[in-house]
Amino acid sequence: MAEKAMGNAIAPYSKFKVGVAIIAKNGKIYSGCNIENASLALSVCAERVAILNALSNGERSFKAMAIVANDRDYCYPCGACRQLLWDFAKNLEIYLKSEMGVKKFTIKEFLPYAFSKDFA
Repeated sequence: MAEKAMGNAIAPYSKFKVGVAIIAKNGKIYSGCNIENASLALSVCAERVAILNALSNGERSFKAMAIVANDRDYCYPCGACRQLLWDFAKNLEIYLKSEMGVKKFTIKEFLPYAFSKDFA
């Protein structure tokens, strides 16, 4: 589903397309893609689109997230995405897929000293 979501990315400036799928604990899967805007500050990462999609549909517990990009290398979440994922999915497993294979991380590995406040 992450690869399918990548096909929906809107990246006319960077040409860097990202797709994400997040799996809720109940097994339901939500996807997201990056969406760029002429005012680059208003652009949104695929990770945020996916988790906000899930949260806006009432999900509060998550198992895993898959991230793919149209790049040869792995696509690691940016700092803003890491913080949002920490806020709403502290036990999340993250799988990065590239031409080189698949890597597995936890959100805690990406953000070991996270600012913490309970929002969920």
